[in-house]
Amino acid sequence: MGYNPKRSSAAVASLAAQVLQDGSSSGVQRRLAGSVLSQTNTGNQTGADLEDLASRVLQSEKYNDLTQTLAGSVLSQSNKGR
Repeated sequence: MGYNPKRSSAAVASLAAQVLQDGSSSGVQRRLAGSVLSQTNTGNQTGADLEDLASRVLQSEKYNDLTQTLAGSVLSQSNKGR
């Protein structure tokens, strides 16, 4: 299985933290934000279920820019072997 050494950037990690602190954030935003933060300064990689969610977010026009930014970050840290 391939390893992806990429980490969440400080800017995206800050956005993710804001999402988790905002009571009006959607469940999708919260799941993506949690994944982004778990990949900040760690060796964690995106799981297959989050890869699928992030991919669906990026393929849909119903999600806002913030959600798409989080999804893009999550996918960029996915396992290269999948």
